[in-house]
Amino acid sequence: MSQIIQEPTFRESVDLMVDRAIAAIDLDPGIAIAVKSCNAVLQVQFPVKIRGKIEVFTGWRAVHSTHRLPSKGGIRYAPYADQDEVEALAALMTYKCAIVDVPFGGSKGALVIDPSLYERDELEKITRRFTLELVRKGFLSPSTNVPAPDIGTGQREMAWIADTYKHLYPEDINYVACVTGKPVQHGGIAGRIEATGRGVQYALQEFFRHANDVKNANMSGSLDGKKIIIQGLGNVGYHAAKFLSEENGALITAVIERDGALINDEGINIENLHQHICEHGTIKNFPSAILEEDGKAVLEKDCDILIPAALESQITLENAERISAKLIIEAANGPITYGADEILNQKGTIIIPDAYANAGGVTVSYFEWIRNISHMRFGRMSRRHSEEHGSHISDVLETMTGEKISEQSRSKLTRGANELDLVRSGLDDTMRNAYQKIRETMLSMDNVHDLRTATYVASIEKISRSYIDIGVY
Repeated sequence: MSQIIQEPTFRESVDLMVDRAIAAIDLDPGIAIAVKSCNAVLQVQFPVKIRGKIEVFTGWRAVHSTHRLPSKGGIRYAPYADQDEVEALAALMTYKCAIVDVPFGGSKGALVIDPSLYERDELEKITRRFTLELVRKGFLSPSTNVPAPDIGTGQREMAWIADTYKHLYPEDINYVACVTGKPVQHGGIAGRIEATGRGVQYALQEFFRHANDVKNANMSGSLDGKKIIIQGLGNVGYHAAKFLSEENGALITAVIERDGALINDEGINIENLHQHICEHGTIKNFPSAILEEDGKAVLEKDCDILIPAALESQITLENAERISAKLIIEAANGPITYGADEILNQKGTIIIPDAYANAGGVTVSYFEWIRNISHMRFGRMSRRHSEEHGSHISDVLETMTGEKISEQSRSKLTRGANELDLVRSGLDDTMRNAYQKIRETMLSMDNVHDLRTATYVASIEKISRSYIDIGVY
């Protein structure tokens, strides 16, 4: 009989990783406790009449930190959700916001529910009832606590939440900022759906700009031609895989899903696979790849880059030794346990951690929140000015050279940035600056040797300064 390996819970894993960073900077013990402590946790249980019967639903909203306001974090709908997971995710949000310089505290919410078992109207009724509970208890508002989509939720649920809040507080002119990830026509922002996957792409692009970092991962060159295995083709995994393959020339050699894994060493067309899943609800019978029934075993397959983009605790003490990827980038929250992280570090596997790699979503959520409270779309006051400036430059170039500029070049010079351009630019800049800060932290400290510890050190230093500067009472 094989021995069952006991590992820390998700929340304990996060705390252990944070403790490792705190030890590296010799932080005051009192400040360390303040940084780690979960500020508040709300548990609600509420009845909803579904198909003639009363069902009681259980949900949570955890606020890890209020050192910045509002606190920010998604709401997930999942049958496996529990308080430990919610607290762990809230803590990760605090560190995530700090590393990318988004001025929010960390929060997270969950409802124990399998959305696939309910009709649209039933989910709307449940969501509006959950929203009512959160608002009544002071755990949802534009100024103190702002949710976003997560596993099992999306633009539709966010629109329901915003509309419910509006009816409860019709005098709040900032009501639309009570939640992010909304449809664009209801106060959302272009680029939010793709944001987390796009952030993974930008993080990898920045990593590959540093030749020494690439060399440390036993690779060379650019992303072009690199073999990538991705676990989870949900919103994050789909966009990351699509952008990396179509825009960077990477080869997606395996896709792992709940019903197995597809393998093609020549590369899988992600858009074709996505359409296949939408049509059939499964990866099975996809014509351009071999199906492996034991999907999780494919995590161990040789590749340059492994992208876990599904759930937490996928790489554990049980399989960490057999992971052969040169570089792992955590697109999901907490896919590597604390024990597995130590094993991989000892093996020399480079890990780009979730607290940084997964931060694209909250970054663009920040842009959306700013757009909502400013009541103006980005680029409205500057786009035409930029076009006129570009047109003037084109005219000057033609005058100076005596040659006609091609229509393609003129079009590029005179095109003003729209909102999506500005969102992508802001996200790219954010991911670049954050990685450079992490890298600088690791290279400047003799007792920090991995990107995860460096990420937490950089985050904790920022958060602790907030407590020290304003005083802790």
